[in-house]
Amino acid sequence: MPVPGPGYSITVRVEAPPSASAAGDLTSAVGRVGGVLTAFDVVESHADSVVVDLTCNATSAEHARVITDALGDLDGVEVRKVSDRTFLIHLGGKIEISNKVPLRNRDDLSRAYTPGVARVCMAIAENPEDARRLTIKRNTVAVVTDGSAVLGLGNIGPAAALPVMEGKAALFKKFAGVDAWPVCLDTQDTEEIIRAVELIAPVYGGVNLEDIAAPRCFEIEARLRDKLDIPVFHDDQHGTAICVVAALRNALRVVDKSLADCKIVVCGVGAAGSAIIRLLLQRGPGDVLAVDVDGIVHAGRGDTDANLRWVAANTNRDSTSGSLHDALVGADVFIGVSAPDLFGADQVATMADDAIVFALANPDPEIDPIEAQRHAAVVATGRSDYPNQINNVLAFPGVFRGLLDAQAHTITDQMLLAAADAIADVVDGDRLNASFIVPSVFDAAVAPAVAEAVRKATTATNSATT
Repeated sequence: MPVPGPGYSITVRVEAPPSASAAGDLTSAVGRVGGVLTAFDVVESHADSVVVDLTCNATSAEHARVITDALGDLDGVEVRKVSDRTFLIHLGGKIEISNKVPLRNRDDLSRAYTPGVARVCMAIAENPEDARRLTIKRNTVAVVTDGSAVLGLGNIGPAAALPVMEGKAALFKKFAGVDAWPVCLDTQDTEEIIRAVELIAPVYGGVNLEDIAAPRCFEIEARLRDKLDIPVFHDDQHGTAICVVAALRNALRVVDKSLADCKIVVCGVGAAGSAIIRLLLQRGPGDVLAVDVDGIVHAGRGDTDANLRWVAANTNRDSTSGSLHDALVGADVFIGVSAPDLFGADQVATMADDAIVFALANPDPEIDPIEAQRHAAVVATGRSDYPNQINNVLAFPGVFRGLLDAQAHTITDQMLLAAADAIADVVDGDRLNASFIVPSVFDAAVAPAVAEAVRKATTATNSATT
């Protein structure tokens, strides 16, 4: 059952009679229909009326309308205006460009622009690597999408994807001081996307691919990594994988199990699931069973998709077949990045003792977390209203901060694993428990720790290859 939250917060301006019971009538009306009142502000007071702003959380846009109707139905109450607070913060966009240097007079202008800038241009022409030192390339990331797999909304196109990319850029700046900019491409042709990113790459110190549908995202990422001299990171793949590996390391500490002894079920073999599997395999799990809409992935299925063939060749050592429910029997860990409501408490009961359940489909997970807790020792979701939220914001700001600081040209699994370990280590032994396996997304220690780990791993990689 969804609970009211700030994602559907509204402010309703009403005019009401100035009676002693007016405040109680208004707040009761909101409560009767399941709204949560968060603010009550009197904005005008007259002899014959009072104007009040009621701010409350709802569960959906429809629920917000129900709340508004309940207020309007009160005797003598007129609803003047309803403001959706989520839409309000998006008016005009959420990010902006600002100057880092003053332009107060002719001297400032002559250094920042002509004629002085020509000397800097020639320095870069003679030594292109100086662009990382003398331009915004030093601290700037392109957030690139084609709008084909946005959140859980699907293929909604580049313009509709822009609010998400703006939000991503805002998070980069907030948590790691990285300047990021949305690049929403009006094409879903693989070759055009690759070429477009190639063409804009000189401006950026890194590329964050975002919300590009599988399996095209795999080819786009792989080919851009080959073509560009800056790191290319697909957050839906690698950010998710980093956070899951970090959370799993700590969850296994809680239940006192070794990864090498664990049977792990990964449900969903798209961008996120495949990357989770690839990164987990670097840590030597006992076995991994991948499950998609057609059941357990195994070589005998004859899948033609290259990604599924790779997964089949590198997982499921006993060539097990069957459904998700079959895969869960005896499993130590479930990791879901798929679809809502796929199983219940009865299936968790068939898992191994002290089972770990990461139900990460968002907003509705593969299993109700309350149901999972009946039999699982540790439960995590992608939601903020349950313990153990596994959220990519734990990873990508610090990852790019470290890559930019190291002036990295690529990104490796060793860097991803270093980031995962840094996130896990933020939760020290005194704080670690079944309800706290990953730090808060607002923990100020996370991004610097991840950045330092990635920077060191980048330096070690560069040393090993020179």
